[in-house]
Amino acid sequence: MSLTVHHDTEQDCVTLQMGERFDFSVHRAFHDACLNGRAARSYVIDLGEVTSMDSSALGMLMLLREHAGDDRSEIRIVNADTGLRGTLRVAGFDKLFVLH
Repeated sequence: MSLTVHHDTEQDCVTLQMGERFDFSVHRAFHDACLNGRAARSYVIDLGEVTSMDSSALGMLMLLREHAGDDRSEIRIVNADTGLRGTLRVAGFDKLFVLH
């Protein structure tokens, strides 16, 4: 399990740098970083190191979106490789999140 969290308090932005796997093994750390307490103004999910992602990762992203205010949320998914971007698009996440 690997997840690095950075909270820019000045901008109220939480950046999550995911490790090699974005799956149920990071659920507790993801929950603690994003879903405890009040929502930040914005979130950045960095998938630059991710080589595999499962359906629980998609569920965690949906929980984050709900916690952050649904349509009012500002969540960017960055550095996803072509395969991950394809998975996110097939799941319709390109309509729910900003993909960079």
